[in-house]
Amino acid sequence: MSRVYNFSAGPAVLPEDVLRECADEMLDYRGCGMSVMEMSHRSKMYQQIIDEAEADLRNLMAIPDNYKVLFLQGGASQQFTAVPMNLCALPGANGKADYILTGMWAKKAYQEAARFIDAQAVASSADKTFSYIPDCSDLPIREDADYVYICENNTIYGTVYHELPNTKGKILVSDVSSMFLSQPHDVEKYGVIYGGVQKNVGPAGLVISVIREDLIPEGAVDGCPTMLNWRTQADAGSMYNTPNCWAIYVCGKVFKWLLNKGGLAEMAKLNQAKAKVLYDFLDESDLFKGTVRAEDRSLMNVPFVTGDPELDAQFVKESQAAGLENLKGHRSVGGMRASIYNAMPIEGVETLVAFMKDFEAKH
Repeated sequence: MSRVYNFSAGPAVLPEDVLRECADEMLDYRGCGMSVMEMSHRSKMYQQIIDEAEADLRNLMAIPDNYKVLFLQGGASQQFTAVPMNLCALPGANGKADYILTGMWAKKAYQEAARFIDAQAVASSADKTFSYIPDCSDLPIREDADYVYICENNTIYGTVYHELPNTKGKILVSDVSSMFLSQPHDVEKYGVIYGGVQKNVGPAGLVISVIREDLIPEGAVDGCPTMLNWRTQADAGSMYNTPNCWAIYVCGKVFKWLLNKGGLAEMAKLNQAKAKVLYDFLDESDLFKGTVRAEDRSLMNVPFVTGDPELDAQFVKESQAAGLENLKGHRSVGGMRASIYNAMPIEGVETLVAFMKDFEAKH
C-alpha cells in the first residue's frame, strides 16, 4: 500500500492512526462481534461512543456547561437554514440578521437566511474576489438584529478572521468548518459555533453545532421542520432519529488523537509551522503567487497560481503523478489550492514545496 499526500479541501485527509484503529475494529468493535456501522444507536455500547465523543470534544474546546453539543446530519449547509429558523424564533426576536460575506459559503448562508428572515449584508470582500477580510471593527450592525453571522475560515478563497468582528453586543454565529479544531476557540465569544466535519475532523455527513442553551428555543418553532429544530435535537441527545453513527465514531477517535497530540494549542503550533513552510516559499517564488492578502491568510487552505492557466493545469497534472493529490483549485476560481489540515504532516508540505521548486526551475 502506498499513501499519497492528499491536499483535498474536503472530504479530506484523516490521521493514519485513526484510520488504522477504525480498520482494526471494522468487523468486531471491542469484542461485540459487529461493526459500529451495524450497531443499534439505541444500544448501551453506542451510547458510550457518543457520550465519550462529546466529553472529549468538551475537553478539547473547553466548552462551558451552558452550551449544548449537537451531532447533526445534513452537513454545515443545513445549518444555513436552521440558524435563522431557531434564533429568530426566540422570545423578543425581530426576524433580522446581519451577515458578513467573505466567500461562497457565507454568501450561500446569507441567501438561504434571506428566504425566511430579513437578512442584510453589512460587509463584503466580493469586490476583490474574496481575497481579504473586510474591516469589521465598526460595521453598521442594526440595533434590532438578532445575530451576526460569519464564515470564519474560507475554504475556497483561503482567508480567515484573525480577529473576530465587533458585533456591537449581538450574538455571533460562526461556521468554522474548514478550521474546526485546528486551534483553540474561546467558545463563550460565540452564541453558536458549528462545523461540517469532513474538512478537518472526520468523514462527510456530519455537522457538530455548539449552541448556548438560552439560544435554543423552547418547544416547536413555527414553520421549522422537526429535524432543523435545535430543541428537538437537544432534548433527544442528538438521537431524535438514527444519527450518523459511523461519522460520530470516527470523530470521537480524532478527538482522542488531538488530545494525545497535546490539544488545540499544540495543534495550532503545528499548523502555523506547516503554513509557514508553504507561505515562505510563495513569498519568495518568481513563478507561484498566493492569492490572499498576507494579513488574512488561512493556515488551513492555501490558494496559489502561476498566472498562466495552462501552466496551472500542467502543474496539477504533474503533481498528481508525483503523489500530490487534489491540488486543483475550486472550479469557481481555478489555479491551485493546498489544504493542509490537522492530519497533513509537515513532511507533506515540505514535499509539496520541493516539488514546486523543481517545477519552477524547469519553467
